Amino acid sequence: MKKNIAIIMGGHSSEYNISIKSGNVVHKFLDTQKYNTYRIIISREKWIYLDASNQEFPVDKADFSIQPNGAKIHFDCVFNAIHGTPGEDGLLQAYFELLGIPHTSCNHYESALTFNKRDLLSTLKPYGVPCATSYYLNKGQAVDEAAIVEKVGLPCFVKANRSGSSYGISKVYQKEELAGAIEMAFKEDSQVIIESFLDGTEVSVGVITHNGEVTVLPITEIVSENDFFDFEAKYMGKSQEITPARISTAQEANVRKLAEFIYRTLGLKGFTRSEFIFIGDVPHLLEVNTTPGLTEESLLPQQAGVAGISLKTLFDSAIEEALR
Repeated sequence: MKKNIAIIMGGHSSEYNISIKSGNVVHKFLDTQKYNTYRIIISREKWIYLDASNQEFPVDKADFSIQPNGAKIHFDCVFNAIHGTPGEDGLLQAYFELLGIPHTSCNHYESALTFNKRDLLSTLKPYGVPCATSYYLNKGQAVDEAAIVEKVGLPCFVKANRSGSSYGISKVYQKEELAGAIEMAFKEDSQVIIESFLDGTEVSVGVITHNGEVTVLPITEIVSENDFFDFEAKYMGKSQEITPARISTAQEANVRKLAEFIYRTLGLKGFTRSEFIFIGDVPHLLEVNTTPGLTEESLLPQQAGVAGISLKTLFDSAIEEALR
């Protein structure tokens, strides 16, 4: 009997439209011989099932079911394609765990931890994971620009702490630019992390559980045409994404080992994509994404393709692992 699969997409963040694209790609490539697939759009205003003719049917939040034709449909598994809140920060994961519905992403605590850049880096530093020097700031706190520059130096990066797709990120060269960059970051989140500039090769490393095994995918080198890997570089063709990366054997071994160590140490599941910058042969962690982009142009699907894993196989594997 076919399994009923809910593909959740949308969300409450600036990444809403990117998530819709990811969810539609999952819907396109999931094996219809094995699964009945249902597109579920989640927004602040409503939760709806969108059928093939784009007719909307409400989702019953009491048990996460739908009733499009009179008969109630329950789901065997949820494929999570929501980037940002509430699909990447643990909120929906906790909801599905309470309902006992398997889902393809990390559990709620691990999702919340990795989505919070400050907490993630603070958790991994005692394990010896290298990262940039950082300064934390919350909305409403006084901004001491001299203290910031003294700790992290210039240039530096000002980032919204709980945001993705490079929303709320600025590269700052002068102390006078800090106030504007911080104000922009606060539009995305009430917490900000300011990090020292790491001057080196940037790479992205996908780590997944595939056929029951933790698998490190081929590494992607990021070469941005802009000043850094910002929204334009990620989504508007202003970068080169080179897989496999043009890095040394030592660099490759080091970053593969570290990416797998982080995945295992944090108890992650499903698809993840971690970003690093090399200083010499040493990879420094920037962030970990637990619901990475899944469009045909996104980094993790590119990496899977180089590894010989088709999108159909990749998405099927995620559901099989969730149901395992």
